[in-house]
Amino acid sequence: MKILIVEDEHLLAETMISYLQKEGYQCEWVDNLQEAKTKSWDYEYDCLIVDINLPDGKGFEVIKQLKKMRSDAGIIIVSAKHALDDKIYGLEIGADDYLTKPFDLVELNARIKSIIRRRSFKAQNSIIFNEIEVFPDDRTVKVNNEFLKLTKKEYDLLLYFITNLHRVITKSSIAEHLWGDEMDMADSYDFIYSHLKNLRKKIILKKGKDYIQTVYGVGYKFTDE
Repeated sequence: MKILIVEDEHLLAETMISYLQKEGYQCEWVDNLQEAKTKSWDYEYDCLIVDINLPDGKGFEVIKQLKKMRSDAGIIIVSAKHALDDKIYGLEIGADDYLTKPFDLVELNARIKSIIRRRSFKAQNSIIFNEIEVFPDDRTVKVNNEFLKLTKKEYDLLLYFITNLHRVITKSSIAEHLWGDEMDMADSYDFIYSHLKNLRKKIILKKGKDYIQTVYGVGYKFTDE
């Protein structure tokens, strides 16, 4: 799961990143409105955590932009203790939830999971596709009712495929989703093939089917069609 943190308090942002990365999220961070608008325009995120008061404007502008784009990303507002009007306005223009500073990181994690489950998984605790079952809350996978041991990248890749069933996904989209900003340092997509190969092998060893189809010259598709 990919999260963009829009927060100008550097210590708070670093604390959130440290905690959320341990929980298995891929985090990116910006500390101003302009970068937030650029990032949310150029890249897809599962959830954004948006501070309202930024050095160069209001975080509301990011929310408005996402709504114009018809983005599926969840949005959590973080605001000052007495900023009730900001919270109400943020929810009215499309935010999903809000937290008042200071907040507990465990609560933040719970809010993120709730939003992603509601938006992406229709409020279900697991995603089932034939013999494969994915449990996003604890990042586990079963194939034919047996747990599958995956690396972080393999799990993220499988979840990305299952939430985009039957759709062709380009190699660049996969790389950007799994590596985010770090993708710019890669010279090729060979590392994607390596993760795909390992994921296929592990699913087949549990007597699962190989649903990963190569679309030559474009990317891949996860489908039973």
